[in-house]
Formats: sequence, C-alpha cells, structure tokens
Amino acid sequence: MEELAEAAGITVRTVRFYRERGLIKPPRREGRIAWYDETHLARLRTVAALLERGHTLNGIAELSDAFDRGRDVGELLGLGEPTEETPVRLSAAELADHFAGQDTPENLQAALDLGYLGTDGEEIVHISRRLLDVSSALVREGIPLAEVLAAAATVREHANALADLFADLVLAHGTDKDVERLRPLAKSVVEAELSLAMDRKIGEGKP
Repeated sequence: MEELAEAAGITVRTVRFYRERGLIKPPRREGRIAWYDETHLARLRTVAALLERGHTLNGIAELSDAFDRGRDVGELLGLGEPTEETPVRLSAAELADHFAGQDTPENLQAALDLGYLGTDGEEIVHISRRLLDVSSALVREGIPLAEVLAAAATVREHANALADLFADLVLAHGTDKDVERLRPLAKSVVEAELSLAMDRKIGEGKP
C-alpha cells in the first residue's frame, strides 16, 4: 500500500479511504501480504483526474461501480472488430471531457446498456468513433446527453428492423455472403430515404 500511495502521489490514509469507499478493488492477498498492481494505480489516477474536473467522491464511486459492472470489450465487440466502425479507447477523464460533465452514472449505464461502451481493464472502449463524435456534437449544441442516448435507443430499434428487412430480402434470393457484398446498397437506400425525410420535415415548417 505504501508503494501504491507513493506512485499515485497520495497518502496511505487516502488509499485506505478510497478502498473503504469502493473506489479501488481489494488487493490480492498472499497470507498477510496485500498486493496492488497497475490496475489499482490506474484507478487512483482516474479518481484524481475526475476530482480535478469537479466530480464528487460519491459520483466517482457510482461511476466506478458502473464500469465494474459493465461489459468488457470482448463481449462488446462480439464476434470481432466492427467492419466499418473504429472503436475508441478513452480514460474516464477523457470521457467526461467529451460530454461536458454529463457523464453521470445514469447516462453511463444507458450507454453501457446500448453497447456503446465497454471496458478493457481501466480503459473505456466506445464502439464507434462516428457515434462518439456525433453524440459529443449534439451535447455541445445544447441537447442533454440523456435525451441523445434515449434517441439512440430508438434509432437502434429502427436500424435493427432495417437490417432484418434487407437481410431477409437478399437471403430470399441469395446467401449470407451476398448480404455482406450488397450491404453498401442498403446503406445508400437508408441514407437517401433519411435525406428525403429530413427535407420533408424541414419543409413542413416553411410558410
């Protein structure tokens, strides 16, 4: 514990306090010896970074609990890396910066439930750079992150339905390989229909 405290730049008393609050996991024990490792040090540095950004210890404890209960990156990615999306690795502090302090335990849990976020040790993995950038941009425009995530859940439902529709259409006349080969056509249809729908929606508000 003394070595961990020194590496983290805090006191042993603070390490004990953080452990009692559940901010760091218990050490591995061998008899009377307690062993801490790099994951404990990374968590302490994350706590320090979040405190600097104005988070409370209670809030950090809730965030830590959500991370610990979240899916790991292997489960998040399922059968393999996304074919067209680029996953992004973030620290908890970097995630907080993306969302202007709206990284509450509730919002974090919503993102975990959507499968947007997973964990890899002390790192957070966002499934898609594009989705991360769009979500951050909407929050910067003044839309609450909770509402962005709620809308994302609805979009996910419609996207799943569209994927099923396209796959069923192709499989009725081809194979799984054809679904993969023709997926750009499905994307083009969805993008064009969304563009036309936005035109109609905007046009409704014009005199």
